[in-house]
Formats: sequence, C-alpha cells, structure tokens
Amino acid sequence: MTGAEGAPGGGRKGYHHGNLREALVEAACALIARKGPHGFTFAEAAREAGVSPAAPYRHFKDREALLAEVARRGFALFADLLEHARAMGGPSPLAAFEAVWRAYLAFARREPAYYVAMFESGIRPAEDPALQAASDRAMAAMTAAAEALIARLPPDRRPPALMVSMHVWALAHGVVELVARQDAGLRAPWAPDELLESGALVYLRGLGVLREDEAPGGAPPPGPDAAGG
Repeated sequence: MTGAEGAPGGGRKGYHHGNLREALVEAACALIARKGPHGFTFAEAAREAGVSPAAPYRHFKDREALLAEVARRGFALFADLLEHARAMGGPSPLAAFEAVWRAYLAFARREPAYYVAMFESGIRPAEDPALQAASDRAMAAMTAAAEALIARLPPDRRPPALMVSMHVWALAHGVVELVARQDAGLRAPWAPDELLESGALVYLRGLGVLREDEAPGGAPPPGPDAAGG
C-alpha cells in the first residue's frame, strides 16, 4: 500500500511510508551533486523525492537535519572503507597505512555528494551525537593505522598517533580539494595518488618513521564494492 505523500509532478511518486526517509536522503545527494550543499531548499528536496512539501517533516525537522543525516551516512561508509583498507592493505604497517590514505582518495572520487555533505555543508558533528560517532569512527581507523606505523619509533621520539593521522588526513583533504575533484581549479602534472603518496612519504621520513630507501608496497586502492561504487 502506497503512502499519501506522493505529489503530482514530482520525480518519484507513491513511496511507502518506510521508504520516505531513504528517498529524501537520495534526493538530497542528487541535489548536492548538482547544486552543492547550500544550493537547494527543503522543499526542493521534497520535490526531488516526489513527495509533498510537508512530507519531509515526518522524518527531519529541517534541511540541516537532512544534511546531517547525509553526512552521517557518508562518514559511516567512509569509516567502513578505511577499516576495510587497513585490514586488507598488506602485511606491514606501512602498507596498511598506504591503503588507508589511498582509500581516502577513492572515497572522495566515488562518493562526491557524501564527501561534500561531510566536509563542506557546515554541519558540525559535535551538534549531532550520531554524526559525531560516525566521524570519530573514521578518524579512529586512520589513527589505528598510524599507531601501528609509528610503533617502530622509540617512545621518546614517538608523536601522538592522533596527530599523525590528522596530518595525513589534512594532506589527503588538500589533495582532494585542489586536484582530485572534477571542479578543482588547480591542474597538476601529477596524479592525485602520486601527490598524496609523495607528500605522505616526505612527512613520514621527516618523523623518522621511514628509512630513506623505504617506500610503500604499491597497495591498490579498495575495489568499487568497498565504496559502494
């Protein structure tokens, strides 16, 4: 039995009540991909989902709540991918850490709408416990990989694993924003993966984690199934 929220002229009609939340999240992702996180209204999300303007209020109090849910789902998928990459990255801590930073780029490429909602929507994880938990899990995956790698350093020369993970996270984010996205303004003569790898190696060698002749094992990025692509 279909719900009563279907609206004439909408993109999708007659969603079951239990599917409306999913339809709105899908609609928000589609709008983010076309217009950015600030380029559409709550009513437009309803129209994109094929429901009446009042229907979204059954699940979300406003547009920001809908964006927060998109960001939460993005971080949950992101965390899954980073955890999978770390587990499957290779036999050494360096290979596992390499797989994690490659997974970062893979996610940004394959899930651009989620990525934008997570990092460019202005939604603050601290204001949403579920979003904060998903964000923390993603950071924990990268931090665990960093902790295993820096364990080779003497305790008195070992930086906090969280600091290392945040440095590499920031490096990856910068590569995504500058050269990896289709709308990025900078065109570099190197591929995003090459830029990120070289930057990460310079950083890790500066910490003393790697020898000058040591390099990652060339672990490939996660397959498309791991990123839902």
